[in-house]
Amino acid sequence: MMEKTVKRGTRTGFTTGACSAAAARAAVLGLVHGAVPETVECELPNGQVVTFQINDGRSDGCAAHAMVIKDAGDDPDCTDKAHLTVDVILRPDLPGQVLLEGGFGVGTVTMPGLGLAVGGPAINPVPRKNIEANVRMAGAPLLDDAGFEVSISVPQGIEMAKKTLNARLGILGGISILGTTGIVKPYSTAAYRASVVQGVQVASTTGAGLVVLTTGGRTEKFVMEELPGLPQACYVQMGDFLRYALDAAVKGKLQRVVIGGMVGKLTKIAQGETITHAGRAEVDTGLLADLCAGIGVPADVCDDIRNAETARYASERVEVLGLSQEFHQALAEKVVSTVIGRYPNKFHLQVLVCDFDGRKLAEAQSTDA
Repeated sequence: MMEKTVKRGTRTGFTTGACSAAAARAAVLGLVHGAVPETVECELPNGQVVTFQINDGRSDGCAAHAMVIKDAGDDPDCTDKAHLTVDVILRPDLPGQVLLEGGFGVGTVTMPGLGLAVGGPAINPVPRKNIEANVRMAGAPLLDDAGFEVSISVPQGIEMAKKTLNARLGILGGISILGTTGIVKPYSTAAYRASVVQGVQVASTTGAGLVVLTTGGRTEKFVMEELPGLPQACYVQMGDFLRYALDAAVKGKLQRVVIGGMVGKLTKIAQGETITHAGRAEVDTGLLADLCAGIGVPADVCDDIRNAETARYASERVEVLGLSQEFHQALAEKVVSTVIGRYPNKFHLQVLVCDFDGRKLAEAQSTDA
């Protein structure tokens, strides 16, 4: 009878990065032991160790093949059931090295602004590091004498990519290999939205008088370092559900709200979006161009930023000009004015901005509450 009380829509799944790392680890074990295992334990970026089922395992001693079918849990993810396929070749000419390549169905990066090499595969930095770590753990017995060439492919990747914003972002020919923790939380579901509201409600009972809202794991780690010593319940990963989180903060009579984020989500908030999911609205790069003009960025660069597709592109351009701090400060102040405009005299707002490595870039706060 217990099962009937479990709410639907809260089951977590695994990212394309985690599935790729598991398949890569299994294939390398096939080279080490002569046979690819039917299941493999894989260490996720968050340190969790998870067992994955392996399909199509084969090895001939020089090359190995393995595939993991992605389970996205209850997240309505277009890459659910993707076949994350890995082929590993032993490279005696490259002892100690791990080469990571994108095969069929993995997108190719064609534009700057994503933090990835133009012309390279759309394998994000955290999964890239995690895949290599698992390959090195599994392949340690061979690495003194050889290296591994690891190619990731996704047979359904081209079709799946049509349901994403990849082409608009300049990622062509397939999906991206993503995931900062390895776990997919159902951010897009009503169940997750409800859990955000519940988290803020719990924060309002701690007596600390504030809630710290973040967009994900990296930003939460950043704000925990910036604002240490608060009760654990004060930190709430709101995902994309800013409006629900802020409404709950007002209802809970919290005097202070802190928002921690990176340039992309903060731009969405600054432009007035209260649901910041990538599929719901585009980044207003015109807003960023206007902010850049206000801090003295040359007009031609502002035009480039206005015509770009990502907020990250703007942050990369201003960094080259030595105006990164000024840009992110202006963005933080715009977030404050936009949010307080929606919630006048409801709470004191503090906005903390970090980069993609979790380093602090800027901070702004309201003066009206």
